Amino acid sequence: MVTTVRLDSELEAILNSLSKQFEKKRGEIIREAISFYAKAIENRKKNRLHQAIEKTTEKDYEEYKL
Repeated sequence: MVTTVRLDSELEAILNSLSKQFEKKRGEIIREAISFYAKAIENRKKNRLHQAIEKTTEKDYEEYKL
């Protein structure tokens, strides 16, 4: 799939710099960035879920302890 992305000059410079630094094509850098972003969002969701479970478990323990 081909996608067009418009970048301002600052982001374009960053992308070009990363491409040269890591000797990767710009498209590869963009794909990795999207993958990294998606994983970060998924990890935040999981962390929030775990925190909610812990909070509920603590409240249940307080309510039902002997």
